[in-house]
Formats: sequence, structure tokens, C-alpha cells
Amino acid sequence: MKKIGILLFTMTVIAVSMFTSCVSQKKILYLQNEVMLNDSVFMSIEYENERHFDYKVQPGDNLYIKMASLDEKFAAYFNSMNQGSNLGGASGNSSGNAGIYLNCYIVGVDGAIELPIVGEVQVKDMTVDEIQQTVQVIMDKYMKKTVVYVKLGIFNLTILGEVARPGQYQVYQSDINIFQAMALAGNATDYANKSKIKIIHQTPNGSQIATINLNNADILSSPEYYLKPNDIIYVEPLKTKQYGFTSVPYGTIISAISLLVTCFTFFAVYLK
Repeated sequence: MKKIGILLFTMTVIAVSMFTSCVSQKKILYLQNEVMLNDSVFMSIEYENERHFDYKVQPGDNLYIKMASLDEKFAAYFNSMNQGSNLGGASGNSSGNAGIYLNCYIVGVDGAIELPIVGEVQVKDMTVDEIQQTVQVIMDKYMKKTVVYVKLGIFNLTILGEVARPGQYQVYQSDINIFQAMALAGNATDYANKSKIKIIHQTPNGSQIATINLNNADILSSPEYYLKPNDIIYVEPLKTKQYGFTSVPYGTIISAISLLVTCFTFFAVYLK
């Protein structure tokens, strides 16, 4: 009987471990509000979400500016000088993602960038499109038939909380959505509260907090779907994790109890 008691205790520990290691599927899955047409076909739903390029550039941002012209020498001179004053003369021949960064203009604390030939141009609180139009007008005064290209050269993101790899990330593209950002950090853990993720935006007047729900597919049409430079993403833990356990599906409980009873019966007969 003593052996049976020890066995029961061991099996109870195993069962409790099973209970406390399971998280409800509803809390794990992304984009859950799907509509089924029948047992095997889901309704196709289109979510409208245009990329909103209304971000207003701030000091410390990186702008990638290039110019094309029929006068190849003029364009080559402008493009070869586009990182001198802000990045200490880094080489303009850099390639790849790092090359984009090295060839960016860093917006100064005064909100201005220093362009070759043109000089200082104020860009603070302007969108990328507004900067492109402003620089285009200025360049037209120096050389006709030029085309100016402007985009955000680098995205700085900070991702904290219940993700596999929290930390600071640099993204070498002009935009990124919330799911791409989560992928950068190795995705959310099973203990992440995907229904309550905070995004902290940096604004000209300070900081702004938005809360989003990744369990709901409506996020695809949310203005928070696309992130902004210098955003901070905080993934909250589920409340149950604070107490060392999480919610349990009834099916798991029944299966564990059945396993416990079966083992008890077997060993009771075997050790009799």
C-alpha cells in the first residue's frame, strides 16, 4: 500500500503539471473572428488598410534621399555627398541594409538636414511626402528635369514583455506592421496577453499609448496596424501567469484524471 501511495502522489504531481502548463487556445491564436461557410470553408474577408504615411519626422530620424537627373555628373555629385555632414563622411559606396543607413541624413536637434549644394532644409514635423515636395522644389532651382526620392531610411523599434527575444530592433525599410514586428522578436510566448498589447508612440508633444487586440482580425483595418518610427511595443503577460498557473481546458482535465485512474488501477492489481 505504501508503494501505491507513493505512486498516487507521483501521478497527482504529473496531472497538476499538465493542468498548469496549458493555456486556452482562444488566448493563443491570432485573428480569430473568422466566419465559416460550411464545415471546411471559411469566408474570405477583405480588410481595408491603406498605408498611412502621415508620420511627422522628428529629430534623430533617418531620411534616405536620392536624386536622379539627366545630368549624370550633377546627380552623382549630389548622391555621393549625401551623408557627409551627419555621419562624419561615411562611404557612399556602402551596399545593402547597412548602406542605406550610412547614406541617410540624420535630422538634427534643430529639426534640419544639411543637403549638398542646397544647404540647410527644415524637415521637422513634416511628412515624407512633404519633404520630398520641398526638396524637389529646391532642386528644380538648380537643375531642371530632376527627380527626388525620399523615404524613412531606418525604423527603430523597442519590443518588451512576453516575446521570445525582447530588445531594440532596427528595421531597414520605410514601414512595418505589428505582425512583422512580433516576428522580429521571435513571436509572442504562450503566456502573452495578445488581447492587450500596448504601443507607445513618440509624438512632438510627448508619448501616446494605444492598446490593440491581436486575437481579433479587425486589427488588420486598424490605424495601429502599421507602426511608426521609435515605437515601443509592450506585450503584457496573462494575469494567471502571475500566480504560476493558467486556465485549463476541461478536456485536458478529464484526460489527466482518466490517465491517473487507469494507472492506479493497473498498479493496484500489479502490486497486490
